[in-house]
Amino acid sequence: MIWEKSDIAPELVRDLSARYGCDLLTASILARRGLTRGGDVRYFLEDDPVYLRNPFELPGMEDAVDRIIAAKEEGEKVLVFGDRDVDGITGTALLAGRLREMGLDVGWRVPLGDDAYGLSRQAVDDFAADSGTLIITVDCGISCAAEIAHAGELGIDVIVTDHHNPPETLPVALAVVNPKLREGSYPFRDLSGCAVAYKLVSALRFALRSELYGHSVCLLNVRPANDAFIVEAVKLRNLMVVKQLTETVVPGMAAIDDTRLPAFLAGNGIFVWDAPLQKKTLARIFGSGVEFNFVDMAPDIGKEIPLTAGKSLLRLRELSKMARYAENPVGELDVFLSLFTTFFRRREHHFSGDDLEDLQFACLGTIADMMPLQDENRIIVRSGLAALNKKPRPGLDDLIFKLGLAGKRIGCTDISWQLCPAINAAGRMGKPDQAARLLAEDNPQTRNALADEILAMNEDRKELGEKIWVLAEPRAEESLPRFAGKLVVAAGEDLYRGVTGIMANRLVNRFKITALVAAFAGDTATGSLRSPGNCGIRSMLEQCADLFLDWGGHDAAAGFTMKLENWETFMGRLEVLAKTLEYKAQDEEETALVDAEVPLSYLTPDLLRVVDLFEPYGEESPSLTFLARGLKITDLVFMGKTGQHVKLTLDAGNHKWPAVYWQAAERAKKDFDLQDTVDLLFRVSRNFFNGLETPQMIVTDLRRSAGNAP
Repeated sequence: MIWEKSDIAPELVRDLSARYGCDLLTASILARRGLTRGGDVRYFLEDDPVYLRNPFELPGMEDAVDRIIAAKEEGEKVLVFGDRDVDGITGTALLAGRLREMGLDVGWRVPLGDDAYGLSRQAVDDFAADSGTLIITVDCGISCAAEIAHAGELGIDVIVTDHHNPPETLPVALAVVNPKLREGSYPFRDLSGCAVAYKLVSALRFALRSELYGHSVCLLNVRPANDAFIVEAVKLRNLMVVKQLTETVVPGMAAIDDTRLPAFLAGNGIFVWDAPLQKKTLARIFGSGVEFNFVDMAPDIGKEIPLTAGKSLLRLRELSKMARYAENPVGELDVFLSLFTTFFRRREHHFSGDDLEDLQFACLGTIADMMPLQDENRIIVRSGLAALNKKPRPGLDDLIFKLGLAGKRIGCTDISWQLCPAINAAGRMGKPDQAARLLAEDNPQTRNALADEILAMNEDRKELGEKIWVLAEPRAEESLPRFAGKLVVAAGEDLYRGVTGIMANRLVNRFKITALVAAFAGDTATGSLRSPGNCGIRSMLEQCADLFLDWGGHDAAAGFTMKLENWETFMGRLEVLAKTLEYKAQDEEETALVDAEVPLSYLTPDLLRVVDLFEPYGEESPSLTFLARGLKITDLVFMGKTGQHVKLTLDAGNHKWPAVYWQAAERAKKDFDLQDTVDLLFRVSRNFFNGLETPQMIVTDLRRSAGNAP
């Protein structure tokens, strides 16, 4: 294994430490991971939901909110239609539950058995027969143009909330809420489907609670600049900036009508900080005959946020966290804008207990769908995990207890390997409605029975997976020559649709290349593709789109349905397309990227604080890898059923560390031994035993230190 520790300039580390108020070790990790921009750093150092992006920045959001409010006022029937996986199930339970609490007549539906992915014509017809008038999709819908058109013909409006890559032509829906829309301007495209549903619920809460919803307001500030004054204003709609104005005016040189200010402010409520000062300054610029009607926000904000009371915007800029993370110089109006939005969010309880409950679902959807843990996904997952550990919401707490996770500090690994697979099992076994019912059920006895049923399905899914693997693996190996060794395919009538995604993942791990697994049923083939390292399988499917009944997905995971008669044509195209796939050569030595070299004096349990700071870990946010030199092995024990693992005690001087080195039995007594002094790469984790939590090292690689050869 190659140990790669990139060089970073000491002055950069010191600058990051001073600018963001973090220790030098944290600053060095930020620098080595390329996290130097304030817009990126804030999502690592902050965990307050206030840093989440405004939901109204998502295209179509206000139209969606208006239509849902109209449905509430008119007593219309609403259907939430979601997907069958964890992301879709959590999003469906989240949205349907909150709409019901808001007073809407709402039901929900997910695909069952062999139903195709996405909104179905049958679901539309059934809803129309029940006098329904509004369908809201969750984690699907972006590729359901025909079904949405059919709904329109029946007088049903459709709101699409989705996160999958959009097709060239969007469905003709009342609103499409998707961060990946090409014409959209949402700053972060990689939200999960459940997170998009969470954003919709957040926007609805704002609309139902805030007097500002749907109205434009202006924030105004005037400040001196040499012999002139700078007049700044920003126009907000739903606390989102929609327009800005800056003018430099010399007193007595221009009438107010000669500026753009009257047109900019016309028809809007105007808010200022320190009204007496602003009135005095404006009178000096434009004369005392000019009247401004504005509201002074300083007193109200001072009561809600005591730190601001009696201070000028200039002084508050020095105290502002927002200024710490800003890429450009922060002005007084920027500080006022931040205080204004924070004030209304606090006053209207936008991050209440309900919101934290919802983030638990959004956290699961984000992890289950392998969304990159970057940008606001970090706060979604971190806040969701904190809420989950404090008080799991009903349904989740039943699963947590039955999975043996109660009382443990639940992290991303527990969710990825235990909680999400259990929920996913219901969908894979054709009964995702049972999982959705569990997450929406109020009765504890019913939840208990549903949780037992879901865990039983999970065991059935595991057993079925092993049976299908015996069939899929040899077929995949046989397909290698046909696809130039760059793609494997396993397909047939004896493969079960519910585990095609799992089988494709296992084949990727087995062959280290893109894998396709398809189940044939009647005249239809349903398939899943997975790839290592985001090989762009979506673009590959795009070139076969004319063969599919439906398809969609991400760059590393996708799926489709097609008429079986098109299968061989599809295989023929894949023979050509597979040749374009590129992978890392299998004989290349693995490279481990070092986040920080840690002196022995730093090797204390306090290192966990740094590890916790960079949580959550997952997609595009790997666990921290540390390098340490000169530790002495004071104990060495073989562990595991066959003794294939090694447990070590490593003496770092100030602290003795327990360490686990997986699959290292063959190296023990040969590459390292008791009393050796070693250099090692490692991660830091928590070990739970008999209710006690202790830090431990997980060794990635280990070498004898220089001068310590046997």
